[in-house]
Amino acid sequence: MTKDSTRRFFVGAAAAAAASRVCGANDRINVGIVGVGGRGGDHLSVYSQLPGARVVGVCDVSQAARERAQAMLLKNTGEKAREFEDMREVYADSKVDAVSIATPNHWHALAAIWAMKAGKDVYAEKPASYDIAEGLKMVEVARDSKRMLQIGSQHRSNPFKIRGMAALRGGVIGDIYHVRGLCFKRRRSIGSKPDTPVPPGVNWDLFRGPAPMRPFNELRFKYNWHWFWDTGNGEIGNTGVHEMGIARWAMGDPEWPKAVHSHGGKFVYKDDQETPNTMTSSFDFGDRELVFEIRGLPTGAEAVVSKTKGGWRPSPSATSPQAGAPPLNVMIGNIFLGSEGWAAMSDEGFQAFKGDSDELVMQEYPDKKRENDPTSLHIQNFLSVCRSRNDKDLHDGIGIANMSAAMCHLANISYRVGRGLKLQAGPKFVNDPAATQLLSRTYRKPYML
Repeated sequence: MTKDSTRRFFVGAAAAAAASRVCGANDRINVGIVGVGGRGGDHLSVYSQLPGARVVGVCDVSQAARERAQAMLLKNTGEKAREFEDMREVYADSKVDAVSIATPNHWHALAAIWAMKAGKDVYAEKPASYDIAEGLKMVEVARDSKRMLQIGSQHRSNPFKIRGMAALRGGVIGDIYHVRGLCFKRRRSIGSKPDTPVPPGVNWDLFRGPAPMRPFNELRFKYNWHWFWDTGNGEIGNTGVHEMGIARWAMGDPEWPKAVHSHGGKFVYKDDQETPNTMTSSFDFGDRELVFEIRGLPTGAEAVVSKTKGGWRPSPSATSPQAGAPPLNVMIGNIFLGSEGWAAMSDEGFQAFKGDSDELVMQEYPDKKRENDPTSLHIQNFLSVCRSRNDKDLHDGIGIANMSAAMCHLANISYRVGRGLKLQAGPKFVNDPAATQLLSRTYRKPYML
């Protein structure tokens, strides 16, 4: 869009917001999906198989991605949707009730804010934001526009994790004083590649959006944008933000810590990646602490639940029907230390132990049935709230999700400036202009908040 067409979009968006439809309990919600390559394909698959939703628009800067999305939609539903290259055209469409955003991180907040201002409810992929300032703006716009905004940390809709969290917050291991988040995910070197002309069928200007314009490079496109600071947030803002959300959930979703300190680096590989492949971050909450570690190189499990004398054996009081299940080997998950015991949780399951004898007092495991797929359940929760208009029922509403993303941003800021940081509420750093500068960014025109 040109400057004039962008202005017309916002004028039209205001009119669309005023005329936005309120969906009843039995109405199908018309959804536009923004970003249909990669994770967006999962969104499309879920929405196209839910009776309460209809995909009416697919949007991507890549023609090939749009064509793949249309083929999937035709296979699942027998029909195609309207096709868009520019998300602003989706938001201007009065037939669209809600949008599902699966763009790169640097677009999440801006895409969601534009959509809410156009009167659309929004499901946006994690992390909620690219930086702390725009995350706070998302909270403000969601509140003022009365739009529903769910962030895609689908673990908050996982039934066995909901049960495990209810037990932790109910005191199954006493008062939690320490949480250790783990994100040990092997990543191979991305290598190095030269800049090239923009491939046919790709709108590189729209892909870059609010980020600085750079020559096209395959490594900055598709998945590897995660590892460059102007479009991604590294592993802690990728897989890590899921586990950060779980850690905060167990702690009662606290807000700003008093201090943060990260250290690490990009080790072993000599390639174009900018973000660290190894990092440990500690957060001081006064009477409790959170330590979060990412490892992208070969490593072993840290949380092997196997502490009882004579090897692992289930307690007769275990609640799971799988009482004879093997111990958890946690590579991506959390360890919780409490005043009366400890626990561990990963996608494999949840186990809680109590007392000096490490008695297994609770264990929960995932149900692999298709209807219990966490992404589908999370999207169904979003659609339900689009109808009820009660944002407190969102499993990962922006108020919660913004803080989970902010914790990841704080960790990255400490790493990038190379020192520990003290915080005042807000957040504000104590006497650190370099860190303060990283709370926000400059947007490239015309892609502005």
